[in-house]
Amino acid sequence: MSRERDPSPVSAPVSISLLALPESMPAALYGLFEVFSSVGVTWSELTGEPAAAARLDVQILAARAAPFPSPLGVPIAPHAGIDTVTETDIIVVTDLALAADTDPRGRWPEESRWLRERYRCGATLCSVCTGSVLLADAGLLDGQEATSHWSVTGLFKHYYGGVRLRPERILSLSGEDGRLVTSGGAAAWEDLALYLVARFCGEAEAVRLAKLFLFGDRSEGQMLYAAGARPRRHEDAVIARCQAWIAEHYSLDNPVARLVAESGLAERTFKRRFQAATGYSPVEYVQALRVEEAKHLLETTGETTDLIAHRVGYEDPTFFRRLFKRRTGVTPARYRQRFQSIGKLPRG
Repeated sequence: MSRERDPSPVSAPVSISLLALPESMPAALYGLFEVFSSVGVTWSELTGEPAAAARLDVQILAARAAPFPSPLGVPIAPHAGIDTVTETDIIVVTDLALAADTDPRGRWPEESRWLRERYRCGATLCSVCTGSVLLADAGLLDGQEATSHWSVTGLFKHYYGGVRLRPERILSLSGEDGRLVTSGGAAAWEDLALYLVARFCGEAEAVRLAKLFLFGDRSEGQMLYAAGARPRRHEDAVIARCQAWIAEHYSLDNPVARLVAESGLAERTFKRRFQAATGYSPVEYVQALRVEEAKHLLETTGETTDLIAHRVGYEDPTFFRRLFKRRTGVTPARYRQRFQSIGKLPRG
């Protein structure tokens, strides 16, 4: 493409601790571990684009480092005990299996003390679903707005009346410098992950994450999330030179004719060699470059679709809209609606 997507240099890793308790369910815990571990790594591996975001240094912690069974029987294997970790940027408490008649008060004294100390030292504390009960029991949510799973609304009213519970929210931000982030139902860990990656690694990385894991409404299929794949390696120096040239000039008119001229080959020979080297016909390759740039502009700017069509090389915006929908499964307007909201707090 003609410009860098993320001009900022890769910074030092952000440390993130996933706090596991005997009541922790494994899905969100291990899901977050996989997702956070992919930041700054997997997108580059799949697409060939250079890494542009800080990696997250993620680990699972518990009161003790020894493995223990989750409520489902799936083992939870912490990397370390909480007593060994005195510095971390982010802590996430995932969803807890709590019986309806549970009295949680004083149930996790070691973890509560550790959370209070880490918050005092500047860490951002987060919860998924009923994980907010631990934050409440540690006294961290007193007088604060928070969300949790709707099923524990009564528990909060009974035991933690000082918490301003907002169960209608997916995410709730409160505390000093917004360092208390709670999320709603168990699947809201996806929304929390996108928010934290956008906040600490940038919105562009959050969009990559959504595309990698197909986070969000999947009813429109998978192509909405697809990105240009890593270019195929080949030994054809002429075609490689043409690829480098078109990456900077894809918006020019008559791009295939210009590529043929750039190659110095006969048209039929060029098209045959281009297909063999890249796996695309020249026109498909140019269309892929143009649509990828259009997607980037839809994600990051407020420019009209007609202007974006012109910027990527299409004088006919109607043709561009048809092409875009054919390649992504959605209209440019729907694509923008889906990805410009990634990593932002929902309203409400």
